[in-house]
Amino acid sequence: MDFALTDDQRAIQDAARAFAEAELAPHSARWDEDKHFPVEVMKQAAEMGFCGIYTGEEHGGMALGRVEAAVIFEELSRGDVATAAFISIHNMATWMIDRFGSDDLRGRFVPSLVGMEKIASYCLTEPGSGSDAAALRTTAVRDGGHYVLNGSKAFISGAGTSDVYVVMVRTGGEGAKGVSAIVVEAGTPGLSFGAQERKMGWNAQPTAIVQFDDCRVPVANLLGEEGAGFRYAMAGLDGGRLNIAACSLGGARLALETAQDYVATRKQFGRPIGEFQALQFRLADMATDLEAARLMVLRGAWAIDADHPEKTKWCAMAKRMATDACFQIADEALQLHGGYGYLKDYPLERIVRDLRVHRILEGTNEIMRVIVAREMTK
Repeated sequence: MDFALTDDQRAIQDAARAFAEAELAPHSARWDEDKHFPVEVMKQAAEMGFCGIYTGEEHGGMALGRVEAAVIFEELSRGDVATAAFISIHNMATWMIDRFGSDDLRGRFVPSLVGMEKIASYCLTEPGSGSDAAALRTTAVRDGGHYVLNGSKAFISGAGTSDVYVVMVRTGGEGAKGVSAIVVEAGTPGLSFGAQERKMGWNAQPTAIVQFDDCRVPVANLLGEEGAGFRYAMAGLDGGRLNIAACSLGGARLALETAQDYVATRKQFGRPIGEFQALQFRLADMATDLEAARLMVLRGAWAIDADHPEKTKWCAMAKRMATDACFQIADEALQLHGGYGYLKDYPLERIVRDLRVHRILEGTNEIMRVIVAREMTK
């Protein structure tokens, strides 16, 4: 086993870190406060290849592996968790079109998505089907050369701003085998959006309901085959879960570094609080948990790159462990700051708010346990 990054991977890591420090970190607090969606900055990220990380080269992607993606998202999220997380979602939707779409569909959408001239959203969750995703009710009925969509999707990142929506719909009977995936473009008649959700965190990206009312979409926009959409969605989520886990790593790393700096200078009882062994032990545990989480994420990434038969299990393990551990690290860093950690003068309260949702989205951590247990009992 070799735990070192290659020279190329280190170069990618350095580039992502430099971009995050220059373009994300200085604006993170303001974006959160103003609920600003930094589209222009994300387009700059696209110029570096970060919006088509593991999309194929034919239409402009970088064709990198999931290990490189994990490295990139950890660095980007150290600059701003919410923005990095949206870039992750955009990558997932773009990859799905590139991986499963027809040549025509790929040619029409992938180049503009890789360059982020167009922004993509992933639409699976519904008001009545969250963890039970295969029970989704949004329908797509064939009518000549079109599908007619009716239903709604909930908690959709980018809703109302994105140009392209990869939507899981029911074209057949009950269960996963009746689900298909369709690409819906902004401006299609019958496509509308709810009010922006008022959220605890992730304020630097929009979130809303996506509504379909007799929304007519060309049959040519079907992704792959009818009835295969749930499989496509789950394939996307293997990588999406790792990306979100990697975004948790970056946020937790910033929290830990902030806490290290604080305890080295904050004095109580006549000396820096970092000299107290109890606090040193807490920092040591935080660092150990962060490293363990990173190793789990990289193992899951390796499993996808190797197309390992247990990749879904390992991705679920990594997502569960990393998002839980990193949230606790951020919360502990806030605690070490005392009352100052609760103030917006420090990044801790924002990191805690942004990381909390990672334990819910891309499949709740309870569902990650279901996936792991199911694989163990086959």
